[in-house]
Amino acid sequence: MTSIGTTPNPYAQYGSAYARAAATPSLAATLSGDGTAGDLSASATPSAATNLTLSDAARAQLAKTSVKAPLPDFATVTNDARVTLDRLYTVAGVKKPIVDGKTTIDLSTLDRRALFAISTNNGGKFSPDEQAVAATELKQRFDEAMAPSLATTRLTGDYSVSYKAALDYLDGASDEEKATATWASERAAVLKGVQATQQDPNKAPTGITGDPIAAALAGTTPPTTSKPRDFSSVASDVRAFLDRQKSEAAKSGKELVYDSRRKTGQLADLSSLDNRSLSAITLNQDNKFSGEEIFAAKQELNTRTRLAVLDALKQSQSAGDPRQFSLGILKQYSSMSAEERQAANWTQDFQDAAIKSYKSTSTLLSILKS
Repeated sequence: MTSIGTTPNPYAQYGSAYARAAATPSLAATLSGDGTAGDLSASATPSAATNLTLSDAARAQLAKTSVKAPLPDFATVTNDARVTLDRLYTVAGVKKPIVDGKTTIDLSTLDRRALFAISTNNGGKFSPDEQAVAATELKQRFDEAMAPSLATTRLTGDYSVSYKAALDYLDGASDEEKATATWASERAAVLKGVQATQQDPNKAPTGITGDPIAAALAGTTPPTTSKPRDFSSVASDVRAFLDRQKSEAAKSGKELVYDSRRKTGQLADLSSLDNRSLSAITLNQDNKFSGEEIFAAKQELNTRTRLAVLDALKQSQSAGDPRQFSLGILKQYSSMSAEERQAANWTQDFQDAAIKSYKSTSTLLSILKS
């Protein structure tokens, strides 16, 4: 079995670099460098520890994520959602979204705006059961989006990270969702939590009516999460995905290649794969992938890891709070599946180091403020 991911984690001993985060250069200066990602290890020099740079692939990925397509009007979204539901029924061989209390269709292909259209029965096009499954899917997405931040709060005792994440999620709603009383009420509660944590991030906000974060941390609102797919099934799907690309390339008389430096051939596109799928290639537990496929997947994962670390650094700099770097790392760690952590070599020791760094920096900041 071929396996990649046993090399030392380049971020695993970032504590010394983090301690110097308050003296980091501007993000613009960080992005202006060339080459590969800077080493955030304790053995790095002060400049190397904070001068996190991006490869060309990482810059391209960052550019792709910044492009936004124009939004269709809500009537179009509603009509498309109706068509999608009908198609899902046909594929699943069912006529209703709920049978014997169980959901019969998968709504994961619908975006948040489409789910909102269904859950609110926009245009009177959706049945009560369709509204119910869409509302459940929306709740599940909120819970899954919040899970890494809630885990980080439990690890560090910093409540600000969860309230800020909830505020960001709510602010990412469509204009139609923002126009509802439910959204306004929930955002007002979360905003009060954010304001309270700005005074003391390590003190839980209390007495806020309708506070979803307090309820989640107290366990009074059980999270709605989906069960992750079997990892072997993920690997099989990825194998089929790559084989389709190979077949399409062959129809054009080209070879599917995985190295962008190749002068000939059609370059494989791994950008649409999620991190768990890339991990399935990288770990190659079922011997389904070639060495060049494994190497390309590892490179893609490394690019995404650099972007995640860069985002944590950006948050630390923009907030003027060096603790945000550790919080960002911990959120990323908590969002990863066990397979993703193994592929990236983000071990339990890495998480422990981030927690220790957060707590020691908090202590230093408290001393400075006293």
